[in-house]
Amino acid sequence: MAATTQAAPAATTTARVLSLDIARGITMALMIMVNNNGAAAYHPFTHSAWNGWTPTDLVFPCFVFIVGMSIVLSFDKRLERGASKGAMVVSILRRTVILFALGLVVNGYPHFPWATLRIYGVLQRIALCYLVAGLFYLWRRDAASKVVAVVVLLVGYWILMRYVPVPGAGVPTKNIPLLDPNQNWVAWLDRKLLPGRLYEGVRDPEGLLSTFPAIGTALLGVLAGIWLRSEKTRRQITAGFLAGGVVLIALGELWNLSFPINKKLWTSSYVLFTAGCSLLLVGILYWLMDVKGWRKPFQQPWIVFGTNAIFAYMLSELLASTLWNVHVHGNEMLWTWIYQPCFSHIYPAGVGSLLYSIAFAAVCWLVTYPLWRRRIFLRI
Repeated sequence: MAATTQAAPAATTTARVLSLDIARGITMALMIMVNNNGAAAYHPFTHSAWNGWTPTDLVFPCFVFIVGMSIVLSFDKRLERGASKGAMVVSILRRTVILFALGLVVNGYPHFPWATLRIYGVLQRIALCYLVAGLFYLWRRDAASKVVAVVVLLVGYWILMRYVPVPGAGVPTKNIPLLDPNQNWVAWLDRKLLPGRLYEGVRDPEGLLSTFPAIGTALLGVLAGIWLRSEKTRRQITAGFLAGGVVLIALGELWNLSFPINKKLWTSSYVLFTAGCSLLLVGILYWLMDVKGWRKPFQQPWIVFGTNAIFAYMLSELLASTLWNVHVHGNEMLWTWIYQPCFSHIYPAGVGSLLYSIAFAAVCWLVTYPLWRRRIFLRI
């Protein structure tokens, strides 16, 4: 892991694509906000309790989708510069290990309870998706193999969750409800593998089995990246993004009728639906930024997070943990000491929560901005 200094990113398909950096920045800003709500957040700024979705449930898969797109642009650039596949494999493995380790730091800070430390997490899932999608793209750079892999992952996951008996519980829809919160294959396996280390006690939203369809999200991003690098005009690329987004959303909603959209289980319908939403976001930004040239001043707030996303995420998570674990005036948490006088008296309470989220993200942005100004980017 290192901080590097480089020239400003270029908006070309052979280097960085400005719209992709901005999409990543918007996603990161939203991720920081929804992870740091106040005391009474509005429903759209919270996760769905189980089946169904809210705008918050679109954020994480959008980031994973962008990771897939970035794999294509980054790997193609390195291969064009003469990098060997062996060296790139080493780089993929190194980055995976570092991302996974950073996720453990986020989970453990500041006390690091090794006996109960949560192993799963956001960065850990990103690391595994990056590992599989990256190695797969390096091995085969065609689109057809990615389509087959996505179909196998999503259909296989559906068959497992829908038709295979859960040990000790029975067949979904027959002996137990479909996607029962506690009696499903994801929760059962995680309880067997990592008892006492799960985010929700008996289950984990970033569990092992649900990482497989998440890899499908990354591979759909790879397909979008391949389309972006194709010999198409920018208008054709935009049209493909938008049309693909609409189709995926429709397919996700259709599958939702029999296999509900569920973020915590990362269901197959959720993969298609959120990938469609991600494609629409990327398509709209690509049209505005890279086709129409609408850059300043719109790009400024987002490019800071977009080019230093891992740093911004780590900063936000460690800052949040600090606020919850540092005490002032006896046993009063630092978070309470800040929130109560500044935000708790704002009416309605949802506005106070939203203003806190914005303020928290703004603090992270202000810390990240000087790095962007000096072209210092965290590379792992």
